[in-house]
Amino acid sequence: METTSPEDRAKAVIIGVRLPGVDEAEHRSSLEELGRLASTLGLDVIGTIVQKRSSLSKGAVIGAGKLKQLALWTGGPGVIPSAAKKKTTKAGAHAAVAEEASVADELADGDFDETSVDDDGAAEDDAADASHGPPRGMKATMVLVDHDISPSQARNLERATDAEVLDRTAVILAIFHRHARTREARLQVEIARLGYLTPRLREGVGGGDRVRGGVGGKGAGESALELDRRKIRDRIAELKEELASIERDSGTRRKRRADQATVALVGYTNAGKSSLMRALTGSDVYVADKLFATLDTTVRPLHPEPKPRVLISDTVGFIKQLPHDLVASFRSTLEEAQEAHLLLHVVDASDPAFRAQLAVTRTVLGEIGALEDASLLLVLNKMDRVDAEGRAALHAELPDAFMMSAKDPADVALLHAKIVALFEARMEEAELFFPYAEGKRVAEAHAEARVVEETYDEAGTRLRVRAPHDVLARLRRVE
Repeated sequence: METTSPEDRAKAVIIGVRLPGVDEAEHRSSLEELGRLASTLGLDVIGTIVQKRSSLSKGAVIGAGKLKQLALWTGGPGVIPSAAKKKTTKAGAHAAVAEEASVADELADGDFDETSVDDDGAAEDDAADASHGPPRGMKATMVLVDHDISPSQARNLERATDAEVLDRTAVILAIFHRHARTREARLQVEIARLGYLTPRLREGVGGGDRVRGGVGGKGAGESALELDRRKIRDRIAELKEELASIERDSGTRRKRRADQATVALVGYTNAGKSSLMRALTGSDVYVADKLFATLDTTVRPLHPEPKPRVLISDTVGFIKQLPHDLVASFRSTLEEAQEAHLLLHVVDASDPAFRAQLAVTRTVLGEIGALEDASLLLVLNKMDRVDAEGRAALHAELPDAFMMSAKDPADVALLHAKIVALFEARMEEAELFFPYAEGKRVAEAHAEARVVEETYDEAGTRLRVRAPHDVLARLRRVE
């Protein structure tokens, strides 16, 4: 498989606005995370522009001085051209008025004064010294914004920079689109992507031509934009119908596993869930040092297999500001976490921002109702990257957490034993009797329970077993 060299990768610049209530460490962590997202998408980040503001600029996210500085990296004009000059049709006039209004808002905010305030609070020259630009001969073709922005803000940035603009949600959607492998994941991503694109559609140069409608062709009919939006709505409905059919099959498979011990690996993206999945199950699940490397739920038995066996499922990772449409689209995938008996909350303990990541995961799990019935074990992964002092501090802060490295077989063996012990504590011991004519039920007991003792007499087979209450209730049934 060919890989793209750094020289051939598209160049990108990240812009971020530090808003009130966001401390410097949190802001820096968010920008670094967007950089990792960009790398996962195959982009080469060559620069970062940061500004400290009370709110995002209504016109182009950042102020006029920073906008000119950004343009040095992309080769754009560095200012927002007048929307009125760009629109000449009658239908386009409405869009022109809206975009002119956004520029007017900028003027009202004072962002287009001769000087603006930079992130250090000092006066910033609108001329933006060339020393703030990229290395000679290097030019960015993409601008990544560490916020969710409106369609008009994206258009203004594109016109001021002559570069493609993606906000945080667009970057995440692009990664999901690239990494989706199964039909279910592709449908989920496509639904979310179309939902994101719908409000960002705009009239073409032809503007307001309408398709006549009504009986006999009467009535104003629909504009081309309205037709496009209706086509997207119809397409989303088709995709949802197909996804519902797949989800029904997935739901049937989950019901078959309902009485089996199940563990769901949950956590922030790139916390090491797939590596831990591979270590615990001995399977060859896909592992990569990328964000959102895993989108498809994989279920494998714990290995070596205990009696009764334990099933482990790897789930899609979470991230700060995970788009709500994606959470909704991946509802069936997240149901693996909802219906698990035990959640292993995997955290990258070596990441300075892991506490914020911990909070994000707990919030999403709470929103989908996964914390209501399941037990939860916090797993601090990648401890091989943490020094002794850091280990001691983490132990004092999170005494109930299990500290390990998925790369250390000894640590994996200890976690395996802990998982088995947690399910062992849920088990009850009981005596079962099966006539010789019901040999099938004896095999079922061996498959679903731990047989402690097995004896025979003239009437049949007697078993002393350990198993969860619901499994025992089913094994006792009279056919």
